[in-house]
Amino acid sequence: VQLQASGGGLVQAGGSLRLSCVTSRSIYSFDVMGWYRQAPGKQRELVADINIDGSTNYKDSMKGRFTISRDTARNTVYLQMNSLKPEDTGVYYCNGRRYTDDFWGQGTQVTVSS
Repeated sequence: VQLQASGGGLVQAGGSLRLSCVTSRSIYSFDVMGWYRQAPGKQRELVADINIDGSTNYKDSMKGRFTISRDTARNTVYLQMNSLKPEDTGVYYCNGRRYTDDFWGQGTQVTVSS
């Protein structure tokens, strides 16, 4: 299984980015897919995820600013990030989970300048 993340970059505070994660197999083969972030010197944390039934979950500090969505025909999960803040800086990883197995993408760097 391969997950390919893309869409990161350098953006000014208040700007937007959209991350994409393309999987090598159907999104429905995962129980849940999500985006995680690892800031410098910190542990990886959940940003948002989307369950197989389409329900979503967000870290509190991302609610109202980030939106996770999916295109099942393209086997792609998106993370739309608006009103970005410098504290959103980090490497963003795509994750797919099936039962107790976790599959990770390679990460994409997001840098938000003040």
